[in-house]
Amino acid sequence: MIKQTSNRSGGIEPRSFLDDNKAFERWLRSQCTVVEPDLDEKHKKMKDDPFVFLRATFFRWARCIEALCPELKDAPRVPSVGDTHIENFGTWRDAEGRLVWGVNDFDEAASIAYPFDLVRLATSARLAPKARKKKARAMTHVGNGDAAMAILDGYKKGLKKPLPSLLDEQASWMRAYVACTDDERQEFWDDVKNYPRAKPPSLVAAALRKKLPPGASSGRFATRVAGVGSLGRPRFLVIADWCGGQIVREAKALVPSAWDWAHDQQGKLRFLDLAKAPYRAPDPHLALERRSGFVIRRLAPDSRKINLGDHANMSLELDLLNVMGFDIGAIHAAKGASERIAADLSKRDNDWLHAAAKAAAAFVEDDFRAWRRHG
Repeated sequence: MIKQTSNRSGGIEPRSFLDDNKAFERWLRSQCTVVEPDLDEKHKKMKDDPFVFLRATFFRWARCIEALCPELKDAPRVPSVGDTHIENFGTWRDAEGRLVWGVNDFDEAASIAYPFDLVRLATSARLAPKARKKKARAMTHVGNGDAAMAILDGYKKGLKKPLPSLLDEQASWMRAYVACTDDERQEFWDDVKNYPRAKPPSLVAAALRKKLPPGASSGRFATRVAGVGSLGRPRFLVIADWCGGQIVREAKALVPSAWDWAHDQQGKLRFLDLAKAPYRAPDPHLALERRSGFVIRRLAPDSRKINLGDHANMSLELDLLNVMGFDIGAIHAAKGASERIAADLSKRDNDWLHAAAKAAAAFVEDDFRAWRRHG
């Protein structure tokens, strides 16, 4: 449990970020074979800015958020994303070949009071570097209060009428935000060409080959460095030839949620429980190899995480935040909790999400400065 002391103002002061970081990394090494150079890369990225720092440190959020926002911790608990942020969304193809958008990383899925997925999303919107539109003019900055209201409005709609976001149907307007450009396609295949060869454990290699379609070549195994919060966990790829082109499958080590670590709970892998839950149009290539503890997915230009800061046409606007909130609402609705959540929301004032995100962002920024001072 979080070690707390009282500060002069009477608030709650958790133990230092440096202590929690060391404790979490000791635990991580007990759960998987850590790739130490990748963990070093994570440490460097954590110094970039508070937004990247937030992405890299869900374990710290899990330790502290209930103490920061005690008025939210007793809200209805639901299967939650946990590590919700504006760049934990992406695209994939479902079993019908339809292009789908939504949360595409459930590494930190856990049973959590529902408000904290929303608070983390709103916090990430506050901390995100302000993007610019593709044109030379600066975009109109979205106010933090407006951002919180857009998320909450979308969330309520997702609770009431949950469904996936299909980019060829009701969510076609989103294509301007998420469509893969020709340059991005070329960049994807250039990266694939340059991934260094690697030798995965035998169980992982067998699981990767099993996910190739009949007639595909046995392929070559490789590795890559990707993500922020998951840096340090092993990743292996198989790159094979099939029907005149290349196909890629990735296996990434999956460990229990840092939420369980932070709350001294027995770890449970809930990744597929959320990824393939009702109101989703799941990726049919997504699988969990339980014997090895690796999650396997298809990688392709149209099956990818979308990082808003990397693309000039990915301006952070209210309509996009609204649909992010909608997707979280649809996820939370999957276990029949909509009525309990709606009843709880009705008791809260209109400013609760904005106020919670403001407090959380200030806490993250304090931790970020401590990490920068650490050297």
